[in-house]
Order: sequence, then structure tokens, then C-alpha cells
Amino acid sequence: MLQPRSLVVFAVSLAIWFLAPVRHSRAEHLPANTIQEMFGKLKRCWKPPVLRRSHPGMDLTVLVSFTRGGEIFGHPRIIYESPDATNDDRIQYRLAVMETLQRCTPMSFTEGLGNAIAGRPFRLRFDDRRRQPKPVERRAWLTTKIL
Repeated sequence: MLQPRSLVVFAVSLAIWFLAPVRHSRAEHLPANTIQEMFGKLKRCWKPPVLRRSHPGMDLTVLVSFTRGGEIFGHPRIIYESPDATNDDRIQYRLAVMETLQRCTPMSFTEGLGNAIAGRPFRLRFDDRRRQPKPVERRAWLTTKIL
């Protein structure tokens, strides 16, 4: 559950980011032709925050849409954060995600990819659990059981 103070900080940070007069595009020059290439470009822009040694990291998912020209359409929205993270950790990761999106946009898409993804929401997962074992998905519905 998000605290009101952290929501205010996140809203102010987003406002500053959107009102910034200069946007630096460090995305690669070749246009992305597939969704996999688009995710690859975003992955290369990701720089996790510097954490203290005892911090295990956290998992964060953002919902974002793009225009045909590679700009962010609407406002990115955080739809999941690790439940055990502190408010300070959440703020650091939110800022890191905003900086990632700022570094990578506007993205360059081929005409076909731009037309295909324009306005469609994408879930971007930022998994930075450094010292925790990754959870193993259990697929009970795939196991066979002979009675």
C-alpha cells in the first residue's frame, strides 16, 4: 500500500520530469523493428539505484504506452512494488525508473512497429533483487498425477 507522502513525492517528481525543458535522447540510433528490440533498448537504459550493502533490492512493474514517434503516451503508472520495500527504497526505485524512461525516450521505431504499438499499454518489469533468490514459478497445472 502506498503512503500519501510517497505518492506526493512521486507526483512532484513526475511533474518535474514532464516539465523539463531539455530531454536528452541517448537511445540507440537504429530504430526498433520488434517488441523484443524495444524491450532490449529499455533494458540497456536501466540503471538501478546505488544501494547500501545490506539492501536486497526490489521488484517494480510500470505500465506505459508509446506514440508512433516513440514518445511516452499519457503518464507511466506503477502497478506493482515489492511489498517488503521501505518508502525510501520505493522513492529511489521510482526515480531510477523515471530516469530510465527519460534516457530512452523518444525511442526510435520503424514505421510498422510504431503503428502496431501506438497507444497500447506495456508492462515494464524492473527486477533488481540482487541478494535474494529469484522465485521459482510452480506450475501445478502441468504436473501429471496418476491416480
